[in-house]
Amino acid sequence: MTKTNAKVDGVFRTRSLGIAASGVQDQYSDGKAAKVWHLYIGGKKRTNEYADSIIRVLKENNVQTVLDAACGTGVDSILLVEAGFTVKSVDASDKMLKYAHKLRWQRHREEKAFEEWEIGEGDWLDLANCEDSIHHPEGGYDCVICIGNSFAHLPDFVGDQAMHKRAINNFHKMLKPGGVLIIDHRNYDHIIKYGKLPNSSSKLYYQGDRIHKIKTSVLTVDGECTMITLDYEIDITGTGLADASDPIREKPDGTLVPISQFRLSYYPHTLVKFNALLEGVFGEDADHKILPDFMSTPPEEGYIPSYLVHIIKKKE
Repeated sequence: MTKTNAKVDGVFRTRSLGIAASGVQDQYSDGKAAKVWHLYIGGKKRTNEYADSIIRVLKENNVQTVLDAACGTGVDSILLVEAGFTVKSVDASDKMLKYAHKLRWQRHREEKAFEEWEIGEGDWLDLANCEDSIHHPEGGYDCVICIGNSFAHLPDFVGDQAMHKRAINNFHKMLKPGGVLIIDHRNYDHIIKYGKLPNSSSKLYYQGDRIHKIKTSVLTVDGECTMITLDYEIDITGTGLADASDPIREKPDGTLVPISQFRLSYYPHTLVKFNALLEGVFGEDADHKILPDFMSTPPEEGYIPSYLVHIIKKKE
């Protein structure tokens, strides 16, 4: 477990160098992660991993309208549009959204579903005011999704999780009665305990074969974990993305490769606290299921998931 490698001049650094440090941060604002995101997630390999699972859940809950509240480059939204759902997509990062807009533009003239796909900037703390970029359906959505460990980007500066509660409450408001929220987080209980990511057979959202290394840093304050920082190294050999400033790393076979680096920090949502967060808004008696790595049944006894996917329903 690393407690020092994310520090610069004694300050625990939460973002790649060069990103401003005021307000609730768009950690993708320097464009470093966005530039190589398709290499990290593995494109279609990502959605192939869980497409059947998420579509099954949506159909079981009679979903037609979906708000993708953390669409990023649009990979999950595209999966759902292709599957016949009516999708509205928002993200706080304009750097990520430009890739989603580009993909929509490439397909909208020949595919009507993509013509109707609305994309815009959205703040989880003020979701009702996205109307200048997307139009929320009257009565609410059948489903809101916030997956890919996205929610953990929202910090907790004060220590009372007030922003987390406000965001979950806004997701709840976006849903029609009987609608479902699908939201997830990494297995932070494991990361806090062992200081590293689980070595699960399923990487779920991040299927890229160019991941060179992910370094884990755990920040504790007075004995309590308050932040997890991941330093990503992506092999950009032959992509046209490398330049002279990129570091060189040696692969296990001795090959030297150029590397793109970026850093992201996360609030460490433990399972017990995240359950309480959701049920504090939806109600303790809400229909609430948790799927390890989007699987209804773990593949083996003692399986340690990389992600915990929560499916919780708004009361009728």
